Amino acid sequence: MGNSSIYVGIDIGTTSIKVIIAEYLKDQINIIGYGNTRSAGLNRGVIVDIDQVVKAIKEAVKQAEEKANIQISEVSVGVPANMLQIERCKGMIAIGNEDGNSKEISDIDVRRVTEAALVQNLPPERDVIDIVPDEFIVDGFDGIQDPRGMVGVRLEMQGVMYTGPKTILHNTRKCIERAGLKVRDMIVAPLALSQVALTDGEKDFGAILIDLGGGQTTAAVVHDHQLKYTYVDQEGGDYVTRDISIVLNTSIENAEILKRNYGYADETLASNEDTFPVTVVGQQEPEMITEEYLAQIIEARLQQIFGKLKADLDRINALQLPGGIVLTGGLAALPGVKELAQKIFGVNVKVFIPQEMNLRIPSFAQVIGILEYVTQENEIDQIVRRTLDGQEFISKPKVNQLDEDEQQDIEPDFEPVADEYDTPKDKKKDDKPKGMDRFKAIFDKFFD
Repeated sequence: MGNSSIYVGIDIGTTSIKVIIAEYLKDQINIIGYGNTRSAGLNRGVIVDIDQVVKAIKEAVKQAEEKANIQISEVSVGVPANMLQIERCKGMIAIGNEDGNSKEISDIDVRRVTEAALVQNLPPERDVIDIVPDEFIVDGFDGIQDPRGMVGVRLEMQGVMYTGPKTILHNTRKCIERAGLKVRDMIVAPLALSQVALTDGEKDFGAILIDLGGGQTTAAVVHDHQLKYTYVDQEGGDYVTRDISIVLNTSIENAEILKRNYGYADETLASNEDTFPVTVVGQQEPEMITEEYLAQIIEARLQQIFGKLKADLDRINALQLPGGIVLTGGLAALPGVKELAQKIFGVNVKVFIPQEMNLRIPSFAQVIGILEYVTQENEIDQIVRRTLDGQEFISKPKVNQLDEDEQQDIEPDFEPVADEYDTPKDKKKDDKPKGMDRFKAIFDKFFD
């Protein structure tokens, strides 16, 4: 793409593949083209048939290119949270001259300290998806966000590393490349989704983001602007459709139409008088079904999904976070899903709907989040990511490997908190009410 202000995001989902082409001007994303095609070759969010996925990607890209009237060559793609692991990482390098004098820190030094942080004893079946720096430390002075231009003799970096199965990463990259495109970035999907679905206050004080996808349901805990925990339930909107098909003895295609046109997630909101025809296999005449009966089928499956999520989130006390739950994904468009979730989880629940023109449906939230994630990266994040992707312009330096006992997984935990706090996006952390300081201290004790 000759124009560096053009970004492309792709969401390879079980139900559909979505592509968005956007122009980034004046700190704002302007969507100029999008494509949306039915998925094939995926099972529960995981690629199982590369050829079918490649074909679907090409179709979605073609739709987006025709709308935008440009040809694309590289994309940023989201990686599902299946078997995602979140670990702390540290790196340290010497940056002084041979005589021990201090030296000004450059981009090269940031790359070197990132390489030092990446020296991990990962299992052979896993690979690094992303690494996000928390802070840099120059000669013992911590809390530095951008060390470039400073002088020192020792540079350290502390951050969070996200790893996933090599099979998922390889297959995703292979499908993109066989579709004639280059992978610009691979991004952890919940990280990208949180960029658009959560407010600054929710990301700071803590919230739970639930993505109700077609093939699976993902719960992500975000606190202190970091992804702390993920849980994937291998049931999603496709299971709801299958239930409707089995109970009403109709085809999967008809069941999907019934779900979209007449479905309610909460049976108390559906009518027991309004009816609609259902084409039944083996019968010439359709049967009349009430909205309430269809809602009972849908609610039964959602209760099962939400019940498993609640059990896992209760285990780590995540439901105590003040931000509550934010629902998104295709199934979040069902009327009554918010009300049902509030009954089951017992916390404040809201549904996130993108506000971009022509894309105001929850299923597009993730691909929009991918674009937000890559366009909001600062220069330090870009340097770190390019190092991770192997785009080196220096030879690999000798680095100091950390002791194994210093590399540990994040174990999330939460303390009970009441009330919901919603901090405006332009409000700085120092402007928080003093009453929240003790809550912040409690969370930091468990997370850091």
